[in-house]
Amino acid sequence: MKYMVFDREYNPLACLLFGSSAWKCAPRDDFIGWDAKTRKSNLKFLTNNMRFLIFPWVRVPHLASHILGRVVRRISSDWMAKYGHPLYLLETFVEWQRFRGICYRAANWIYAGQTKGRSRNDRYATLKVPVKDIYLYPLTRRFWEALKPAGRRVERTTGGR
Repeated sequence: MKYMVFDREYNPLACLLFGSSAWKCAPRDDFIGWDAKTRKSNLKFLTNNMRFLIFPWVRVPHLASHILGRVVRRISSDWMAKYGHPLYLLETFVEWQRFRGICYRAANWIYAGQTKGRSRNDRYATLKVPVKDIYLYPLTRRFWEALKPAGRRVERTTGGR
């Protein structure tokens, strides 16, 4: 799912790209309460904010968190129209040595932990990539009920960072 953001005069301000969620992500999976079987059946209800770029010439205070807020209010219905099922949770990965994730925190995304420095293409655990902070955004108050394993109670905690 791609979004382009324009100002009133149709000048481009930003772009966002959402795609497949990470197959395995221990902090996210622990946050939801997933086991491998449940993750396999429910991963389609998540999407990954893979890219978020505000163009370098744009200087508007608080624009990033404003854009994130606007997108999270519409993405599930857009996803439903395109793919035929809703979304319950968004994820993103922020390279913490380069970025601080302030716009995600300002837009109420939840810090869930850090990656182990592997990538989705690291089938044999040989690639080294930067460690990233993981942020999650529930799209509904009942996302736990929609995503958790049947019959399991999930403790509701949020990471603090």
